[in-house]
Amino acid sequence: MYKQLNHSNQEAAYLLGSMIIFSLLGCKTQKSSTPNVIYIFPDQMRNHAMGFWREAGFRDAVNFEGDPVHTPNLDRFAKESVVLTSAMSNCPLSSPHRGILLTGMYPEHSGVPLNCNANRPISSLREDATCISDVFSQAGYNCAYIGKLHVDCPTPNDPERPGKYVEDRVPAWDAYTPAERRHGFDYWYSYGTYDVHKHPHYWDTEGVKHEINEWSPAHEADKAISYLRNEGNVRDPNKPFFMMVSFNPPHSPYASLEDCMEEDYNLYKDLPLDSLLIRPNANREMKKAPSVRYYFASVTGVDRAFGRILDELEKQGLDKNTLVIFSSDHGETMCSQNTDDPKNSPYAESMNVPFIVRFPGKVIPRIDSELLLSSPDIMPTILGLCGLEKQIPATVEGRNYAGRFTGKDSSVPLRQGALYIKNIDGEKDADGKVISYFPVSRGIKTHQYTMSLTIDRKTKELKDILLFNDLEDPYQMQNLPWQENKGIVSDLCKQMIPLLKEADDPWYKEQILKELIPYGKE
Repeated sequence: MYKQLNHSNQEAAYLLGSMIIFSLLGCKTQKSSTPNVIYIFPDQMRNHAMGFWREAGFRDAVNFEGDPVHTPNLDRFAKESVVLTSAMSNCPLSSPHRGILLTGMYPEHSGVPLNCNANRPISSLREDATCISDVFSQAGYNCAYIGKLHVDCPTPNDPERPGKYVEDRVPAWDAYTPAERRHGFDYWYSYGTYDVHKHPHYWDTEGVKHEINEWSPAHEADKAISYLRNEGNVRDPNKPFFMMVSFNPPHSPYASLEDCMEEDYNLYKDLPLDSLLIRPNANREMKKAPSVRYYFASVTGVDRAFGRILDELEKQGLDKNTLVIFSSDHGETMCSQNTDDPKNSPYAESMNVPFIVRFPGKVIPRIDSELLLSSPDIMPTILGLCGLEKQIPATVEGRNYAGRFTGKDSSVPLRQGALYIKNIDGEKDADGKVISYFPVSRGIKTHQYTMSLTIDRKTKELKDILLFNDLEDPYQMQNLPWQENKGIVSDLCKQMIPLLKEADDPWYKEQILKELIPYGKE
């Protein structure tokens, strides 16, 4: 009887011990299930420039014809992801978008209303802003930034030439970001802006400059792969990681083999322009038209670099627990609308950007044509997808749509419109430095319409209206006369008001065009 009782006690003790061990293992597993995050965003890549839009299952979800580009890795990735048809870059210009992306705040509060250069000291990422990388760092993540940054106003802080800018061009555009301005990124391999694609340069975590003779996306993919492998022990393998990779191409220049890989250019070099510039609003007679071959070649090269990162993620066994997002800061008009300006406009080619989210086991692959995502929504949504919704800063002006992607919570109201913002230089001081910005255009993109209002910089009176019915006219070839469509204009103006208020925009604060926009009646 004693032995039986003792045996029973042993069994109980064993069972209790097993439960404790299992519990501890469960805690460890729970910790290890904290997702990694990779956010990859080439510069100037429009939503239309992805091959899968021409494939069955995708082409019926949009009312445009996809560009004839070769993007096998993105095509594969899209089938494994949630693909948005209507992600919008609210201020489709490099620096302002990046400021919004990092802070979740519109330009009025991010500190970045204009493209950053040394003559625009008013446009620079706020040092006191809580960026997405700050939140991840505080949550115990390793944080890495690779590639183009372009949110800091250049200052005379060259690590190798104290008291000088990192370039001698006037005004300086490129910038070195010192450690105290890196907002939680503990691994750094970046630069401000420098458009020499096959001879890029970077400053590393220690501030050492590296000059490279290699196409920049290929080199940056190498660095991302090295980070995933943890070569050099650059991260704590017991921690999750948040990595941002910003490719410069397909950003201009796109004019020669110095701008892209020859193997990619060969796919397009012999194709006639009318087989490449297939959008009916594209002017093939423009001087810029032949550059489409180099632009698409750059897109294909970016696709390869992206695919290499995905492959390495799988090799390291990290793919199942990593949230991967592919997007861009703005699009590229590429001879559409008869404009030489590739961006900074309300046209679909400029505003509509890729936004593709893969999160195995958490999001079900599908096309989402209802979510009209705005740039400030990206930061809170990523944090929400990682279970950090309680850490979303109160300063964030976007919405957390994580539940929309996972299907667990659809209570956050969908946007019915995305705000369009265009700013230009305002007043200058005696030294030619910009001391204010002028909010020259505001507008709205809804599922049916695009409208942009432009004002005179002296009088702030209405100068121009663009109005397109995007459902009936997807290539925006018919600017509807606003006098004959006053009801539509009036309704869109009303829809703009809460968006202007959300952004704390100068138009709202100054009641600009109050005779047209009924402020106070939102």
